[in-house]
Amino acid sequence: MTTRPSSGPRSVALPDAITVKGLSERLGISPIEAIKRLMTHGVMAAMNDTIDYDTAAIVSAELGIAPSREDSGGAVATAVREDEDESEDAGAPRPPVVTILGHVDHGKTSLLDAIRETNVVAGEAGGITQHIGAYQIERDGKAVTFIDTPGHAAFTAMRARGAQITDVAVVVVAADDGVMPQTIEAINHVRAAEVPMIIAINKTDLPAANADRVKQQLTEQSVVVEEYGGDVLAVPVSATTGEGLGALLEAIDLVSEIQELKASPERLASGTVVEAELDPRRGPLATVLVRNGTLRQGDALVSGLISGKVKAMFDERGERLREAGPSRPVRIMGLEDVPAAGDAIEVFESERAARRIVEQARREAESASGARRGHLTLDTLFHEVSAGNVKELLLILKTDVRGSAEAIRGSLQVLGTGEVKVKVIHTATGPVSESDVMLAGASGAIILAFNVRTEPSAASQAEINGVEIRTYDVIYQLLESVDQALEGLYEPVYERVVDGVAEVRALFRSSRVGQIAGCYVTEGTLLRGDRVRLLRNGDEVIDTSCSGLRRFQDDVREVQQGFECGVVLERYDAFEEGDLLEFYHQQRVN
Repeated sequence: MTTRPSSGPRSVALPDAITVKGLSERLGISPIEAIKRLMTHGVMAAMNDTIDYDTAAIVSAELGIAPSREDSGGAVATAVREDEDESEDAGAPRPPVVTILGHVDHGKTSLLDAIRETNVVAGEAGGITQHIGAYQIERDGKAVTFIDTPGHAAFTAMRARGAQITDVAVVVVAADDGVMPQTIEAINHVRAAEVPMIIAINKTDLPAANADRVKQQLTEQSVVVEEYGGDVLAVPVSATTGEGLGALLEAIDLVSEIQELKASPERLASGTVVEAELDPRRGPLATVLVRNGTLRQGDALVSGLISGKVKAMFDERGERLREAGPSRPVRIMGLEDVPAAGDAIEVFESERAARRIVEQARREAESASGARRGHLTLDTLFHEVSAGNVKELLLILKTDVRGSAEAIRGSLQVLGTGEVKVKVIHTATGPVSESDVMLAGASGAIILAFNVRTEPSAASQAEINGVEIRTYDVIYQLLESVDQALEGLYEPVYERVVDGVAEVRALFRSSRVGQIAGCYVTEGTLLRGDRVRLLRNGDEVIDTSCSGLRRFQDDVREVQQGFECGVVLERYDAFEEGDLLEFYHQQRVN
């Protein structure tokens, strides 16, 4: 292996984005050597490709050259970054931030409303006039902040963006219904976020309630409550009668005390956007959770690529505030545009400094737009394991039926080697969804899809986030590919690429070809030479080939989105109105 010349630098300053050639020049090595070292970490980059700072720093450290981030933002930006690096442990205790998750019918909203109404100290029981997606209650002189997210997918989406927003997660399970598929998904999302979990067994006032059955079902998901010798608190509650709410708040207080949550109120504020919208009269509005420091009216701030100034600030009751300390949720006016949920909020010394930071961030985003993502794939697994960067291979498994899921999951978990352990963090039936991609992005997992399709929105999200989705229709091929990846013998497989989707809206009979499906193309382009999956109520009826495409009286090679056409399938003529036809081709994964 080529080594760094003795005359090379002992330290190097690297920007947030740099070309491979530029990196080689700064490190005093050839571009070929830089490319080779990147390849050992699973990064396939050419000489003129751009890589990020973290990747460049790894190569630098391997050569014995100490990397540091290049200062390109001025003195103010540097001072703020140093301030950000201070440990929160050095400050004063702050209130915990709690997110409540669970199955849609298990009383999550009712529980949130019941907890909100316990805030009698502020004299506002039932008097919330403005719901802002987050609120704070006070009990026995202690404040607790609750985040009202739309669900576990949004929860993990924020976590995937680096939003360290939640300190405690409460998973709600109905005592009369038990653990449901969405409950399991919520539990897996909490695990991926590495957040302490509390189980709230709701609806204990109903005649069919069976809390012991719920605890047993949780054990099957490796969630062992304290009564069964585990470390997860389980609290019986009733959002209807209010029974157990005090015990739930005490459990939250206990779990929070163990974490010793702290913040520094005297610092410049930093926080996270919980939700945001464009108000027709007041402009961009953002609900912000202050994570550290104190946010004040008039502060200049930055959120992503947006700057602004806090013109006005409101609490959950719509009352104006002049300042908000750590763990306090507030709605602010004054940003130039609508930020994204999960974006960080940072306060700067002046509006000028804030604008300068945004301009710098935009330039860096443009220069890094071509950077290669370093998300783990089966191709790069062996290199990462050999380099000691991976100790666990995390997988998300989606299958057509539960029987397949159980068989594949059991087989996967025995494939581990001495260097790496295989762990399936989530298993479910049905197509790969955006929620699955968010979970994979947050945890660094690979998605394995067996006999199921990937929703178009999920495929787009996976491409954006660098998440790998592998599709299989033979079990042994799925297991073999994972096993070979662990052993460094992996060869790329073929994956399904959807070209277009059409909906059957009318049926026609031809004496020559049989039944013809009158279709409307809803997505992409239909190609005559494609394979076609016919889906009915989400289930695959047949996977065959397209033997004919017609527009009016003409045979055509393709039909694009927004047009109508007639479709004839090989060996099939039992269409029904409402069927979906998924046109696809197999593409080799490199």
